[in-house]
Amino acid sequence: MNDSKIITVNEVGPRDGLQNEQIFVSTEDKIAWINQLSYTGLKYIEVTSFVNPKWIPALADAVELVKGIERVPGVIYASLVPNRRGLERALEANIDEVAVFMSASETHNQKNINKSINETFPILEEVAKESLAAGKSVRGYISTVFGCPYEGSVNVKEVITVSEALFDMGIRELSLGDTIGVANPRQVREILEIFLKHFPADRLAMHFHDTRGTAMANVLVSLEMGITKFDGSLGGLGGCPYAPGASGNLATDDLVYMLHAMGIETDVDDEKLLSAARFIQEKMGRPLPSHTLQACS
Repeated sequence: MNDSKIITVNEVGPRDGLQNEQIFVSTEDKIAWINQLSYTGLKYIEVTSFVNPKWIPALADAVELVKGIERVPGVIYASLVPNRRGLERALEANIDEVAVFMSASETHNQKNINKSINETFPILEEVAKESLAAGKSVRGYISTVFGCPYEGSVNVKEVITVSEALFDMGIRELSLGDTIGVANPRQVREILEIFLKHFPADRLAMHFHDTRGTAMANVLVSLEMGITKFDGSLGGLGGCPYAPGASGNLATDDLVYMLHAMGIETDVDDEKLLSAARFIQEKMGRPLPSHTLQACS
């Protein structure tokens, strides 16, 4: 583990955290929350998703939201974009970065995107091509890397195939998702050993869920393997609406606490982050699962 590196924490709570919540957070409150996050030292905030509003009603206000937030220099404001129509809306809102997504397992891809893996490639390629032409960077997500709620284990060769296709589209970074929180440290090490033979560590990020309490252990192994970028959702908000059991995103505040306690820098201000966590917890009207929030309540 190289402790001299600054770890990049990608905040995905406004999108991945809120998309599966039953409580609708008002656009005004979302904007206020994102504005708070912008002053915590986070350099990357995924603020919403430009999917069809009928599929993710909680994020139906995407254009209004992105147009309403304060843009802080040095912060990348990103959004999930599924297709060309979503890209048109994202470009209208002038999003900084486009995130494309698909699954490594066929069944989850069908449930999540309503298309086969092979049918998904040309759609994402079009989104990536047009995004790059518009001067936007592109990030890629792969779901079910460590296990699928429908198929169980996923062959790492299939994950590599999908990853290569996404990099060929021009993505700058690939986030490997433990969609249902089944990954364990040994599995993470084994998969990263294979991945790092194909792709450099600085082009990879890890996206863990803490469904079974193993997210932090998986982060530690990833750090030891040279990974320096991690996705988190403040307070532990969220989960995937098309993956049964996918509760409990890795809490950004817990991640930052652990890294700082280990002497690893993130450039994130703990107190400002905790304040933003308390704000969204109040708006949700219930205690959030992050340990840091519980310890500091």
